[in-house]
Amino acid sequence: MKIIKYVLLILAILIFNSCDKLKNVDQAYKVEYKGALKNIMHKGDLSAKANLTEIKNLKNLYALGAMENLKGEIQIFNSEPLNTYVKDGEIKFDKSYFNKATLLVYTTVENWITVQIPHIIITMNNFENFIAQEAKKYDLDTKKPFPFLIEGIAKKINWHIIDWKDGDTDHSHEKHISSGLNGEIENKEVELLGFYSDSHHAIFTHHTTNMHIHMKLKNEEIAGHVDDFELGK
Repeated sequence: MKIIKYVLLILAILIFNSCDKLKNVDQAYKVEYKGALKNIMHKGDLSAKANLTEIKNLKNLYALGAMENLKGEIQIFNSEPLNTYVKDGEIKFDKSYFNKATLLVYTTVENWITVQIPHIIITMNNFENFIAQEAKKYDLDTKKPFPFLIEGIAKKINWHIIDWKDGDTDHSHEKHISSGLNGEIENKEVELLGFYSDSHHAIFTHHTTNMHIHMKLKNEEIAGHVDDFELGK
């Protein structure tokens, strides 16, 4: 069985040959974020914190987040939006920038370095440890957020698209998953976009993880928030 094979780290500075410049790799990009999970979860603040039209002209843009009022998921891969929301119990797609975000994390990446994921890396926790180790190899400061991509065939991914009930002020991670559509895909070719930081809990990562990840199927039939995954044997 094929597995997810590669993770692409934001190491754009590697296009240069100077070893000294590797020490400044975290200066080759800047991650921006708007909104905070703690304000959503504890204060029930679902108001818009960013307008996607403000970033629509950025080249090589990668972004993820939640739509205003938690009425859908935001995914932008290389400046191409594949935002998703729920209507009449079905997934709907919005490939425009005409949305506002309650939570948004984004950056621009022109060049990536490809790293093969070892076969022993299977679970989401395995991968979280692996990517932290890889980041340190390239002198990336894990206290500062950095983006990554995963490309390949996933053995399993659990996903959801939020569709929060108007007026509900009782927030939990479990209710966010169950509020809209959720499901599991198996043995599908996927692309995952994530942001890693060990210092942004309750900002754009939950307190149990250092990662926030969204996904899309290569055929673009499903896109949304990633809750868990298995990379296979």
